[in-house]
Amino acid sequence: MSYEPNVMRTALARLERRRESRERRRFQLERELYAREPRLRQLDAALRAAMADLARLATGGTPVRPDGPEIAAIRARSEALQTERAQLLADLGYGPGALDDTPACPRCRDTGWAQDGMCSCLKELCAQEQLRALTALLNLTDEQDFDRLRLDVYSDRPWQGEGRSPRENMRRIAAVCEGYARQFPDYQLQNLLFSGGTGLGKTFLSGCIAREVSRRGYSVVYDTAIHLFSAFETRRFTRDAGEERQARDDTRRYLACDLLILDDLGSELTSPLAQSSLYEVVNGRLQSGRHTIISTNLSLAQIAQRYTPQLFSRVGGMFRELTFYGDDLRLRDP
Repeated sequence: MSYEPNVMRTALARLERRRESRERRRFQLERELYAREPRLRQLDAALRAAMADLARLATGGTPVRPDGPEIAAIRARSEALQTERAQLLADLGYGPGALDDTPACPRCRDTGWAQDGMCSCLKELCAQEQLRALTALLNLTDEQDFDRLRLDVYSDRPWQGEGRSPRENMRRIAAVCEGYARQFPDYQLQNLLFSGGTGLGKTFLSGCIAREVSRRGYSVVYDTAIHLFSAFETRRFTRDAGEERQARDDTRRYLACDLLILDDLGSELTSPLAQSSLYEVVNGRLQSGRHTIISTNLSLAQIAQRYTPQLFSRVGGMFRELTFYGDDLRLRDP
């Protein structure tokens, strides 16, 4: 799972702010309780001294048995101090661990990383930040949810050249998209091609999928074809170090995210670089087993005419086409 660098940085910063906030609260409580009960400060100092004595014995030149009398004496002293400390805290209305530096996440101790990789606490923050970024890009609202999809805005009359009405067609498309999102990444289809005119719901369903997959903890990148090609162009031709670094981050995220939603394919100017960039992304993601959704106003036949045979073979052979048709919903009377 690979989140965008900006998402990761923001999530790590939030994790750090949480840790600092807990530490400030603990320090403030410590000062308050020390003032109310000075003996508590003395006990904490004595406990630290006992731990230091234990460390010196463990690292000293003379071997010491773990069950030897020296260590037993230090442990007995420490237990007596802890018992008195717990009683003082109880008298003040607090539990025995009230002043302990206890991490919110015991698995990673608030670092965000456990032995087996990214911790669930950091994944949750990344998912939140990713959804926030997707909300801005897709203009997501609470309405963009599978449960709120309105099929009644699509005509239930036969559509010329098609075997189903726009409403029935959209019902079948929505069922595929919902299964894809809610079973990601184990749905039977790995890659989708949304084709059809404007105002038919392609962006709406892209938003529904992005929201659901992101909620489930997977990395999602949504971008337009124009922006994607611009990043590859900048990576190749810029002489500015900062621009090149940003472009490399952008191109890397297209290749590494769990789900890439590439919108508005066909709106870009066709060039050899655009062709090769698109092939690099599509073929690279197919080879690595990552999932991709492409949204376009072009049909498969038009894609075959516009792009290279190598690219068309990948899209035509490895993507399931979902064709949107009907009246442009944006032109409907309010």
